[in-house]
Amino acid sequence: TQNENIMKAGSLDVHPTEKALVVQYEVEAAVLGETGDHMLGERKEGQKIIRVKSLSPSTDVVALARKVVEECKLIPPSRLPEVEQLLYYLQNRKPSPAQVERKEKRVVKPRELTPFEGMELNAEASITGIDDYVELLYEGIPEKIRGSALILQLARNPDNLEELLHNETALGALARVLREDWKQSVELATIIIYIFFCFSSFSQFHGVVSHYKIGALCMNVVEHEVKRHDVWREELHKKKPENGSLRRDQEKALRKYHDLLAKQEQLLRVSLYLLLNLAEDTRTELKMRNKNIVGLLVKVLERDDEELLVLVVSFLKKLSIFLENKNDMAEVDTVEQLARLIPCDHEDLLNLTLRLLLNLSFDSGLRAKMVEVGLLPKLTALFGDENSRHIALCILYHISVDDRFKAIFAYTDCIPQLMQMLYGHGEEKIDDELISICINLAANKRNAQLMCEGNGLKMLMKRALKMKDCLMMKIIRNISQHDGPTKPLFIDYVGDLAAQISAEEEEEFVLECLGTLANLTIPDLDWELVLKEYNLVPFLKDRLKPGSAEDDLILEVVIMIGTVSMDDACAIMLAKSGIIPAIIELLNAQQEDDEFVCQIVYVFYQMVFHQATRDVIIKDTQAPAYLIDLMHDKNTEIRKVCDNTLDIIAEYDEEWGKKIQSEKFRFHNNQWLEMVESRQADEAEQYLYDDNRTDLFYSAGTHCRTHTHTNTHTLTLTSSRSNFILCPDSSSLL
Repeated sequence: TQNENIMKAGSLDVHPTEKALVVQYEVEAAVLGETGDHMLGERKEGQKIIRVKSLSPSTDVVALARKVVEECKLIPPSRLPEVEQLLYYLQNRKPSPAQVERKEKRVVKPRELTPFEGMELNAEASITGIDDYVELLYEGIPEKIRGSALILQLARNPDNLEELLHNETALGALARVLREDWKQSVELATIIIYIFFCFSSFSQFHGVVSHYKIGALCMNVVEHEVKRHDVWREELHKKKPENGSLRRDQEKALRKYHDLLAKQEQLLRVSLYLLLNLAEDTRTELKMRNKNIVGLLVKVLERDDEELLVLVVSFLKKLSIFLENKNDMAEVDTVEQLARLIPCDHEDLLNLTLRLLLNLSFDSGLRAKMVEVGLLPKLTALFGDENSRHIALCILYHISVDDRFKAIFAYTDCIPQLMQMLYGHGEEKIDDELISICINLAANKRNAQLMCEGNGLKMLMKRALKMKDCLMMKIIRNISQHDGPTKPLFIDYVGDLAAQISAEEEEEFVLECLGTLANLTIPDLDWELVLKEYNLVPFLKDRLKPGSAEDDLILEVVIMIGTVSMDDACAIMLAKSGIIPAIIELLNAQQEDDEFVCQIVYVFYQMVFHQATRDVIIKDTQAPAYLIDLMHDKNTEIRKVCDNTLDIIAEYDEEWGKKIQSEKFRFHNNQWLEMVESRQADEAEQYLYDDNRTDLFYSAGTHCRTHTHTNTHTLTLTSSRSNFILCPDSSSLL
């Protein structure tokens, strides 16, 4: 007889929560007889999980499926298409809200300290031998290292901390040795600070650490070691190899440097961890800030030890919450040093670095620094990493808020990836950060063109209209504002957008659709046909009534009327519908709002271009009178549009032309007279306090003559209108 195990693959499926495939299989254990017949048999079911952690949006699924089939003997080659299909599903599957929440709430902390090299002892410490260990602290450096290492063994057990706390002799001796000998032995300083670190891990023991001023000592240690490191590097740099002998010397110096560096980084790590624990108290943190903790931490960022870097970045992230600390970080090379850490293979270090950069990105100056050091392409490259994508998006969103940086995104791979992410959501809700950054970037002309490449605009429009997605429509509206190749693309969607403008639709969505249409200043567009087919005139007229809707929507209605009024036929249709009196009523209601006033004046400007509407505005409304009132408005844009409109009215209507010219003369002469009167008042005030009354009399006389002379001089300039302006009737001064 002989035994035989036969494995048969069963069903293939995806893991419910992880990036993994689940293979169900069956093992049949059979006992064969001498003739090869089955004598006994037993079946057992099993399951194998194949994890594909490397799977990301950019992964080549076909190649990965082939690799899975090659390496997993349970899956026959004939099932390769099935494996591909399951991997495609995993690639596009979105994490559940619970998973996202767990990931977001995960707090990354520095790894717990473990005994460092050189601290191991053959002897096992006992709490009863504490007095003997304290005795060793009064001997030479080797004995002090041994005694403190034995006490550290006890301190690493939390159960012993209470008893050690009451042993003032031991703690006092440790503090004294640290204060006196920390420069003589890195190992001794590391061990004693580690003992106090054990106390600092519990808030209730922070008092004893503060009592012995260990925090201040640690600050001195860190500062000293940072300076020592600079000296070492300088010495190493001087020993450049020029011949064989010097090369050997440099190699020896390099080995020594690395040994010293490893010990120093142990000391720095335990010292900074203790300070991080003490910084729970904001008053203690403030003392650290006054001793330049930020500058020291940023200096340590130059190191390569990942565990030390995790600790330093954690510390900086905690400090960055406060404005003063953030300002300190802005004054040193914080962003430059952090940029060096992106990307990195250490997941926790990458996560912490991104979170620190997110805190710093609220400052516009630091955002500029991030762009300057080339973080944009680096952050974009993290879109493929599911764990880093969300924070990278948040940082890029903050950068996209600044108009000066929007254009730089066009020179990275960011926009195609963002569009790919938008498409990948299908009908699911899109993350706020993703859609917000797209809205910001669409405000730049080149970015808008990149978004429209391929079927970009079609895909955006399809989702926005199907889902009634206001934020997606904001992207489209921002794209529509740019002149150039993108604007004609909207001709195909004018009907779809116009169909959304009705009282039944949600007001916010109507606002975005209306705003998009109002941006479409395309000469070939037949606006008359659009207004008639979708019966938009009654809607526009109703929304002009003050209080009929939110101000934002009413303003978009005014802008829309200004856009369609470029078309002669549309302008006539609107004038006949009685929309002009409604606009004037709105102008009365919103006269304090510069944006409303400017857009309404622009509507008048468009309408006076056309003969039919020009006659309506001039003869049947009080629009010219309102424009005359506004021609001297404080807002430059309003004055500019107003002047252009009045110039056209004056050219076509003689009566209004005289009134407009008269008002211009009156205004300019008033300005001149006010200036003269102001000068007279200043001169009178100058002599008011003079004791010489004769001078005052002659000054007044001179003043009067000056005034008369001015008037005479003005009258001689009736024809020039330069400097001193007269009314058309030159015989009288206004």
